[in-house]
Amino acid sequence: MEGAVTAPTGPTRTRPLRVAVIGGGPGGLYAAALLKRLDPSRDITVWERNAPDDTFGFGVVLSDETLGGIEHADPVVHEALQAHFIRWDDIDIVHRQVRHTSGGHGFAALGRKRLLQILHDRCRTLGVELRFRTEAPHAARLAETHDLVIAADGVHSATREAYRHVFRPHVAEHHCRYIWLAADFAFDAFRFEIAETEHGVMQLHGYPYAADASTVIVEMREEVWRAAGFDELDEQESVARCAKIFADALGGRALKSNKSAWTTFRTVVNERWSHDNIVLLGDAAHTAHFSIGSGTKLAVEDALALAACLEEQPDLTAASTAYEAERKPVVASTQRAARASLEWFENLGLYLDQPARQFAFNLLTRSRRVTHDNLRLRDARFTESVERDFGCPPGTPPMFTPLRLRGLTLRNRVVVSPMDMYSATDGVPGDFHLVHLGARALGGAGLVMTEMVCVSPEGRITPGCAGLYTGRQAEAWKRIVRFVHSQAPGTAIGVQLGHSGRKGSTKLMWEGIDEPLEDGNWPLVAASAIPYTPHSQTPRELSRPQLTDIREQFTEAACRAARAGFDLLELHCAHGYLLSGFLSPLTNHRTDAYGGSLGGRLRFPLEVFDAVRAVWPEERPMTVRISATDWAEGGTTAEDAVEIARAFAAHGADAVDVSTGQVVADEQPEFGRSYQTPYADRIRHETGLPVIAVGAISSWDDVNSLILAGRTDLCALARPHLYDPHWTLHAAAEQGYEGPGVVWPAPYRAGSRRPQTGRTDAPKPRLALGG
Repeated sequence: MEGAVTAPTGPTRTRPLRVAVIGGGPGGLYAAALLKRLDPSRDITVWERNAPDDTFGFGVVLSDETLGGIEHADPVVHEALQAHFIRWDDIDIVHRQVRHTSGGHGFAALGRKRLLQILHDRCRTLGVELRFRTEAPHAARLAETHDLVIAADGVHSATREAYRHVFRPHVAEHHCRYIWLAADFAFDAFRFEIAETEHGVMQLHGYPYAADASTVIVEMREEVWRAAGFDELDEQESVARCAKIFADALGGRALKSNKSAWTTFRTVVNERWSHDNIVLLGDAAHTAHFSIGSGTKLAVEDALALAACLEEQPDLTAASTAYEAERKPVVASTQRAARASLEWFENLGLYLDQPARQFAFNLLTRSRRVTHDNLRLRDARFTESVERDFGCPPGTPPMFTPLRLRGLTLRNRVVVSPMDMYSATDGVPGDFHLVHLGARALGGAGLVMTEMVCVSPEGRITPGCAGLYTGRQAEAWKRIVRFVHSQAPGTAIGVQLGHSGRKGSTKLMWEGIDEPLEDGNWPLVAASAIPYTPHSQTPRELSRPQLTDIREQFTEAACRAARAGFDLLELHCAHGYLLSGFLSPLTNHRTDAYGGSLGGRLRFPLEVFDAVRAVWPEERPMTVRISATDWAEGGTTAEDAVEIARAFAAHGADAVDVSTGQVVADEQPEFGRSYQTPYADRIRHETGLPVIAVGAISSWDDVNSLILAGRTDLCALARPHLYDPHWTLHAAAEQGYEGPGVVWPAPYRAGSRRPQTGRTDAPKPRLALGG
C-alpha cells in the first residue's frame, strides 16, 4: 500500500525503495527488473508512452560479454534470451561483386519485440508496475515522490533536456543518413554490401535476428542521399528504392518498414549522468553508432552497473558517483570505437579502389576493436590471405615488411618518433643523446629520428635543445650517426630540422612546459606577432630579409646533416613551431604574399623545403611533419591538411609525417587510441603519398593492423620507446618472428625469447545473485 512505502528523504537516502523509470526500452526495463529482484519490497513503476508491442528497429545484437553479465545477474532472463537467440559466426563483405567471408566472430541476436516481451514478463513476474501508453510525469515531480528516478527516455531524452544545465550534454550530428528496415529471410552472416551508384556510394548493413527475419540498415552520405532523390520520397517509395539498389543482397526480395524514416545519427555525450536522485541510463546518457551494435548492449550494461552500485554503496549519492565512475570510461572507449567506425563509413569512398581483401580487412578493423592479431585468431585463413596480397613473406607480420623511399630501404615499418630530450649543451648533443638514440637503434626500429634539431640559437625551444648551426654540433651528430650505422646495421637514422618560432625561449619541459625563461631570454620571431599564451613573449613578425636568412639557416643545417651521414631529413612544419605558424590561419595573420589564402600560407614553408631539397642528396628521402588539424575553431582543417600534403608532394616530399595540434594553447584535442591515424589515412588515400602515422599507437598489434589495412605506411611511436628502448625486438619475440625485418644484436640474442610470466586470474563477474 502507498502508506507503507518509505517517504523520500533526499539524495542521501540509503536503499531507494520507491523507484520511477522513465522509458520502457530494454535498459529501463532491465534496471527495473534487477532492482526489484534485489529487493522485492521496492515499489517500482515504469512509464512508457508507446503500446507494449510498439517498437522501432527490428533486431538486437548482444555480445557474449553482456550475456555473461545477464546470466550472473538474472539467470531467468538469460535462459529466456537463450531460447530465442539466433547465432552465427561469419561476416560477409561484398564489394564490386566479390564476396569475402571472415569467420570466428560470434554473434547472438533476437528480435527487439521478443526482447521487450521477455523483459515485460520478467518485470510483471517480479511485481514491477508497467504503465504503457502513458507519458511519465515530469522528472522533477517524480523526484519529489520517489527515492530514485531512472531516466531511460532515449536519445531525445526530455529529462536530459530539462536538466541540461546540470548534465551538460553535447550532441553531435554526423554526415550520413540511414534508415532501419527488415527483410523476411535470414542472412547467413553479418553482411556488409557496397553499392556504387551514379549518385555516389551506399552501403547495406544486414544481420539475422530470427530464423526468417533480418535487420537491414541502408546508409549513405547526406549529399548522396539528396542526389539520389531520397529526400523527396515517402516511406514506401524509399523502401522500394532501397530494395532495388540492393537486389543482389536481398535475392530480389522486398524490404519492410515500421514507421521507418531516414535520420542522421546523433552522438550524445553528457558531462554528468546524475542529479540529486535522478540518474540517466542508456541513450539518454550516451549513444554509439549502430555499426558496432552497441546501443542496447550499453543500456543493459548500465542497468547492471547501476543495480550493483546501489547494492554496494552506502547511499544514493555514493552509488550515483560510483555508477558514473564505473561506466563513463567504458562508454567513452565504446564511443571512440563507434566514432572511428561511423567515420570510416562516412569516408567509405576513400577505400573503394583498395584490393578486395585489403578492403575487407580495413572494414573489419575500422573501429580498432578488431585487430590484426585477434582477427588472425578468429580466422587465420582469411588473415593470411590478406597478408599474402599485401606481400608479407610467410610467417612475416606486416610490420616487418620493408618500405623503400628513394634510395633508402627501411627494413621494417617502425619509426622511433622525434622526442625532444632538452639535454644538449650549447646545442651540442652529448653522451646522453648517443645512448638514447643508440639504444633505440639497437632496439630494432627501421628508422630512428632525432629530436627537432634547431637551425639557429634563436630557433631553439629551450636552452637544452640540440642544434645543427655549428661545426661542433655537426661533429657530435656525426659520432651518433656513425654509432648507429656501425652497431645497428640496417637501422636508418633521420634528422628533423626545425625552428621554434613563437614557442621558443622557454624552460626545460620538466621545469615548466611552454613557460618563458625567467632570465637569459632571446628574442622570438614568427609569421605574425601573436604570443603562444597570454604570458608568453610576443614574437616579431618576420620581414622579407629575415625570411631569407632563416631559409639559409635551414639549408646550412641540411648541408651539415648530409655530411654527418643522416639517411633521411624531415622538415618540421607542425606543432606551432615557425613553419607550422605560417600554415595555420590562427597564427598567420600576414597581409603580404606569405599570408591570406592557403596558397599564401604555404609559400614560405615550400620555399624552405625547396631550398633544403636542393642541397640534400638526391638519393636520400625527405619527409615533412605537419599538424593535420589545430583542434581549434577556425584553424587548419582535415581538408587543408590534404592540400598541404599535396603541395609538399608536388615539391618532392617522399612522405608526410601526420601529427596534429600543439599549434594554439587553447586547443581541444580528441585523445584516444590511434586518434591521429584517420588524418594520415585520409592524406594517404586522397594524395597517394606515403604517410607516417603517429599518436597513441602503442602496441605491435596496432602497427600490424594499421599497416595491413592500408591506413599508413609507417608507424611512429614515442612513449612506447621511452618505456622500452627494445620495443621492436620485443614485438618480434612476442610474435615469434625471426627474419630480415628485425635483427637482434649479437650480444642481445640470449634475450630474444620472451621470459615466462606468472598466472593471472580473470576477474569475478560484476554482479552475481543467487536463486
